[in-house]
Amino acid sequence: MAPSHTYAITTTWTGNRGEGTSHYRAYGRDHDLAAEGRPMLPASADPVFRGDPTRWNPELLLVAALSDCHLLSYLHLCAIHGVVVTAYRDEAVGVMEQIGDGGRFTEVVLRPTVAVAEESMIAAANSLHHEAHENCFIASSVNFPVRTEPTAHLAS
Repeated sequence: MAPSHTYAITTTWTGNRGEGTSHYRAYGRDHDLAAEGRPMLPASADPVFRGDPTRWNPELLLVAALSDCHLLSYLHLCAIHGVVVTAYRDEAVGVMEQIGDGGRFTEVVLRPTVAVAEESMIAAANSLHHEAHENCFIASSVNFPVRTEPTAHLAS
């Protein structure tokens, strides 16, 4: 049997302004996300949905999870294939379409820019993104396209 892993968080709503959810504008969307042994993460709704623009929202967290998972899968593959990465930056973007009171993500595009130690590593650095995408647990769990548009260059 394949191993399973459990991830536990605690979400605590902090947006009661004294009236609870007596009406749509009465309550704040602020909440805190916590996991044992980790710093608290202040979260809210997207500002479009009356949230605090200074806090993380679920949509940003989903895009961040996809970007982070790809990064970790990619660095692992580079290490085992002899591609020496010296820098990595991803400018990821997610697109969500609102449908009535709900919505759904239509795609996320990852745009990692990678610096490698030797020019001979550039082709492999670019091609390993495909395998990293296939290995990413989070990308395998969503029902919308996650595309990568990687760029690799020689470290300066």
